[in-house]
Amino acid sequence: MNRRKIRVVGAMLEREPGRYLITQRSKTASLPLLWEFPGGRVHEGERDADALHRELEERLGIDVIVDEEAMVTSHEYDTYSVEFRVFHCKLAHSDQEVSHRVVNDHRWASLDEMGQFQFPPADARTLAKLLDLDS
Repeated sequence: MNRRKIRVVGAMLEREPGRYLITQRSKTASLPLLWEFPGGRVHEGERDADALHRELEERLGIDVIVDEEAMVTSHEYDTYSVEFRVFHCKLAHSDQEVSHRVVNDHRWASLDEMGQFQFPPADARTLAKLLDLDS
């Protein structure tokens, strides 16, 4: 079986030291109401940083500065595979508020608190890597 490959980018967006933005998927999304690092799909021919900047503006109404890549992971779902690239990001303007344009909810959570939220497998693997790096 030939799996569809999807390239996805996510943000490790830190507002306060040690507190990162996570968002809850909408009720109508695939993997509804699970929590994730904000981001989305990379369009064909689009650079990762441009895709991440676009997705965060479209979904959350925030302007970010995309810094270096933090990690790459992949995950095989039943009918497709995901290559997930996570980038360090910061708010372009510190007074910005997150809006829920396409997401159900958001939190600023520490790595320790993230275990309280249910993540999709690709994000859970990223979180596991982060926790290993953090220890």
